[in-house]
Amino acid sequence: MRQLIVVLLCLLGLAATAASFPIVPNVEVQPLAAQVTRVTDALAYLGTPLSDAELKQLRDAPALPAAEASQQIQTVLDRHVLFGVSINPEMRVKVAVGEAKPELDESGWRVFLVKVANESGTTAPLKAVSPNAQRLFNSPAEDVANRWLDLAMFDAQPMSATLGGLAVEYRIIQLYSRDAGKREGKFSFNVGQGTQDIGYRNEVDVLFTARPAQEVTLRVRDDSNEPTIAAFVIRDQQNRVYPARSKRLAPDFAFHDQVYRGDGEKMKLPAGRYTVELSRGPESIVKKSSHAIIAATKELSFKTDRWVDPAKFGWWSGDHHIHAAGCAHYVKPTEGVFAEDMFRHCKGEDLKIGANLTWGPCFDFQKQFFCGAVDKVSQYPYLLRYDIEVSGFGSHQSGHLVLLRLKEQMYPGGVSKDHWPTLGLNTLKWAKKQGAVTGPAHSGNGIQVPRGETLGYQQPRYDGIGANEFIVDITHDVPGPDGKLVPAVDFISTVDTDPTAELTMWYHSLNVGFRIRASGETDFPCIYGDRVGLGRSYVKLDGKLTYDDWCEGVRLGRTYVSDGYSHLIDFKVNDAAVGENGSELRVDKPTTIRATAKVAAMLDDIINTVAKNRFTWQIEKARIGETKTVPIELIVNGQSVARQEFVADGKMRDVTFEAKIDRSSWVALRIFPTSHSNPIWVTVEGKPVRERQSIEWCLKGVDVCWGQKQRTYKPAEMEDARAAYEHARKVYAARLTDAAR
Repeated sequence: MRQLIVVLLCLLGLAATAASFPIVPNVEVQPLAAQVTRVTDALAYLGTPLSDAELKQLRDAPALPAAEASQQIQTVLDRHVLFGVSINPEMRVKVAVGEAKPELDESGWRVFLVKVANESGTTAPLKAVSPNAQRLFNSPAEDVANRWLDLAMFDAQPMSATLGGLAVEYRIIQLYSRDAGKREGKFSFNVGQGTQDIGYRNEVDVLFTARPAQEVTLRVRDDSNEPTIAAFVIRDQQNRVYPARSKRLAPDFAFHDQVYRGDGEKMKLPAGRYTVELSRGPESIVKKSSHAIIAATKELSFKTDRWVDPAKFGWWSGDHHIHAAGCAHYVKPTEGVFAEDMFRHCKGEDLKIGANLTWGPCFDFQKQFFCGAVDKVSQYPYLLRYDIEVSGFGSHQSGHLVLLRLKEQMYPGGVSKDHWPTLGLNTLKWAKKQGAVTGPAHSGNGIQVPRGETLGYQQPRYDGIGANEFIVDITHDVPGPDGKLVPAVDFISTVDTDPTAELTMWYHSLNVGFRIRASGETDFPCIYGDRVGLGRSYVKLDGKLTYDDWCEGVRLGRTYVSDGYSHLIDFKVNDAAVGENGSELRVDKPTTIRATAKVAAMLDDIINTVAKNRFTWQIEKARIGETKTVPIELIVNGQSVARQEFVADGKMRDVTFEAKIDRSSWVALRIFPTSHSNPIWVTVEGKPVRERQSIEWCLKGVDVCWGQKQRTYKPAEMEDARAAYEHARKVYAARLTDAAR
């Protein structure tokens, strides 16, 4: 009889283990709801989002009475719990198996929840351990066959590295299966040494079923039916992303939904039905398809299509600011990834030029790839080259600098990043002597102005790392390769920061008479981590595309900038074409000009509210109401003087504007805030552009910038800095005198 009771108790214990976890009572709802929001955000990030119905229940719960709210939250999440962990007041830990189905994928990661009932209130890290996922050092030999599993607690943002001390909270565990079929794993949890207790059930065995993966060959063709690389977003019926984001290795990035795959490459996918979203940069049509993966599936075929191809008109896309390392997105920010990885991303986004900039945290590792020419991984017309961003060292506090087309990457006097000038102008002098093309990075940082005014007169604070010292540097001419004086700054970076700030600074500099051009950048993956080429310059070239000629096109302003979803091709004022013959039309008297261009834009039928709310350049923000119509404006000296509207349906259209020009002016086209042409100057009676209010704004800006930046210059360069700023004051003062004439 006693033996029967023991057996019954064991069976009851097993039944309790398989049943739902008890609802933890007396839980404060507000902190629980906040923690759950982080959990649901993390699940979405990991490609395993909860259903819309479940998310609604979680959002609605806090409005219920406290006990009901807590119960509703726990009931929803407990369905996804694989392990329940209890921590008693003495910090002893026990674990039980939860409701979630123990299903894994061969060669894939699955994500589960861990429910933690924390009576102790500890804020220690929760650790998971399995002998099936690690070498047993006390065994005479490695049991390789038994180590079929990998596991990781997901503690990165938005989760925290430690428990929060709440009475109940949820953590995330990720499990990977090397194999297919039935596999049993042993798991234990602890919150530090000594928290295990044999008096509690500290470890559990779980029998998993791992679905076999099918190796599939991908056939990928472009719009010309040539083999290519494209972006694939692959989701299963639970909306989970494949391959799992959490454990991707280069060239796949864990912060992306998409992976880039080429013709003939293979992928492993567990059996099931998948949706595939195929694209190849903003000029392509996003194509969605559904595919069943079964044992007989050996090959899947895909073809990308375009809605526009600027290269057929001689306009070549490029992103002058991407990175192979740095920021929080890479596994090793101080090392990063290799040229072949970045090249794959560029080709997969149909980005013809990728300027891969080495910068501060990764400088010593990435500097080995600089060769003063395009990288050997390049495949025409896709060209990748290493250059420099002065960021995280040198003059970075007064504004980061993009240095393109360098012949030497190391400032004289050292072998790393630690000896560079703290005055940006000194760096620019060195770069221009090499024939480099230069400008500030992420220009809007530190020069924010009230939104909505692209030619406002409120002074920015100059307290960031964008076009700050730019206000001084544009007044300087410095020796070029042949000793002749050239402008110290060629372009202002656009598209990746607040368009109001970028355009305000650019417009004022043009109104003073400086022929600064605009160039588009992404700053991948620091400002934009979505994809390379979200900010682009399209450069017009008459001959074969080369990196050096593309940079020269940026310097000459033979470009327009865009997020890739709108285009301003072959802009002219009368017979003067942008970027040719100085981008200048000379007239003897006030006149009426005729501005022409070919334009196209593409909007989805459905409004993208996420894009609409971003602070950077987005075609979605150009949408007029709920239509697919966008405006195109003629800009003269920073003011919109004429406007037309057209449907953003991908079709190329000819546009024509007429405007009266009564004094020397610059003229440009824009579709705000998605694309902007470079200017064409209309010089009347041989006089330069001199707009008084802009000159006054810039003159005052020099003093504001000095107040912010003088602390950043080393004592050894302080005399140079004072002289540089004083030179700028004199130049603006002289131009103010010109404006009064």
